[in-house]
Amino acid sequence: MDLNKVLADNIKNLSQIGSDPTGGMTRLLYTDSWLEAQKYVANQLTDAGLTATFDEVGNLFGRIEGTKYPEETILSGSHIDTVVNGGTLDGQFGVIAAYVAIQYLLATYGQPLRSLEVISMAEEEGSRFPTVFWGSKNFVREAKRSDVEDIADFEGKKFVDEMRRQGFDFRDESVPKRDDIRAFVEIHIEQGNVLENEALQIGVVNNIAGQRRYTIVLKGEANHAGTTPMGYRKDAVYGFSKICSEIIDRAVQVGDPLVVTFGKVEPKPNTVNVVPGEVLFTMDCRHTDQEVLKNFTEEAEAFMKEVAKDHQLDIAIDLWMDEAPVPMNDDIVATVEKAAKAEKMKYKMMHSGAGHDSQIIAPHYPSAMIFVPSTKGISHNPAEETKHEDLVAGVKVLAKALYELAYKE
Repeated sequence: MDLNKVLADNIKNLSQIGSDPTGGMTRLLYTDSWLEAQKYVANQLTDAGLTATFDEVGNLFGRIEGTKYPEETILSGSHIDTVVNGGTLDGQFGVIAAYVAIQYLLATYGQPLRSLEVISMAEEEGSRFPTVFWGSKNFVREAKRSDVEDIADFEGKKFVDEMRRQGFDFRDESVPKRDDIRAFVEIHIEQGNVLENEALQIGVVNNIAGQRRYTIVLKGEANHAGTTPMGYRKDAVYGFSKICSEIIDRAVQVGDPLVVTFGKVEPKPNTVNVVPGEVLFTMDCRHTDQEVLKNFTEEAEAFMKEVAKDHQLDIAIDLWMDEAPVPMNDDIVATVEKAAKAEKMKYKMMHSGAGHDSQIIAPHYPSAMIFVPSTKGISHNPAEETKHEDLVAGVKVLAKALYELAYKE
């Protein structure tokens, strides 16, 4: 089996489904291109000797039974959906890599002792409907019908109608989650530039960072820019600037892996000759240690209130996302590291600053992740790219890890 060619052909072919005329790829949950992509993967699974099946919501599985321990399953895969005008690797590389790695193992070693399974998850990105991790949350039985019954996309198309249009429906909630999964390994592009900058081929992920996201509104008083003396102003942007500068400085002092981002800023009235009376802004803070994350953000909240008081501003702080860090399983991480060493890869242990399906699955089943470099750290962008030799290196490490998990006693 020519691993290089099989991998390249699959990435090329699958990337044509949902390709955007302006560059990149758009493949959103329950669209026609999404279903076409899942059917393409199903055909590839069948051609690789796996049995392909869909669950109720549209997650796709490809399975080969184990010869000695069929009731023990080793799982690998990722998600098939994309962001709007995204790249050709995020999500789908993990799906392709999983079935290519298993195809290679079957061709080289025959049927495994434990069952091997690929999962192509229906949705992770949240790019069409205001919901995320629909695929993995249904897989682990966390998804709630009430979360999606009344939501619609940007065109007003209802989630439930579109799901049923494509032949899917809500799962049977009386059926418990599976008890046969012994390990889940997800491979993904890094979506950062650490591996590239350090000239490494593989990242062995041992933790997914927790996230706290806020929307904050500062309200002062809009007034004439020429006739309002500086000492009389209640300038919301000035208050924001104090907050932004000080909190970023504090984050730099704390150091890695803490990151904080003020990604959205909307001053009002946002015109050249009026003192801004209001500013809405967001704060995104991440760390792999829950206590550090909690302490830092609580101190940031207190500081924001102090600035507001000092500058005669009203403040409203909305903490709308509070996701704890998710550690990967030590044994599965060790298996991945062993595989990287066996394949003589240049690697490092690292955490993921981005969210992945693994963070949903890891609390239920032993999990680990493999990263391959991202060129310039670019992702969610038509310019998203990874050198083909790095993609192949990742598949080799994945295959070796799956071999250790599924073929060894």
